[in-house]
Amino acid sequence: MGTIGYALYRLLDLLLFIIFVQCIMTWIPGATQTKLYDILSTITDPIQDPIRSVVYRYLNSPLDITPIVAFFLIRIVQRVVLMVFW
Repeated sequence: MGTIGYALYRLLDLLLFIIFVQCIMTWIPGATQTKLYDILSTITDPIQDPIRSVVYRYLNSPLDITPIVAFFLIRIVQRVVLMVFW
């Protein structure tokens, strides 16, 4: 895999990690009011907000599955990156 493909793949890995950390922080009381959470939200909101609007349109539940859907979509993009740059 070339340098661009590898960098893109690792960038998507980092994005998955950030989404995971943000999900864990929502379970900790008071963690959503921290500067770290604001920074993570700034990174992930452009990805999760469109997904969230579609999910809420079709699944109106108190459980936010947006990070799960985002995780799977990012993994699909990673597979495409592997196929294109391999």
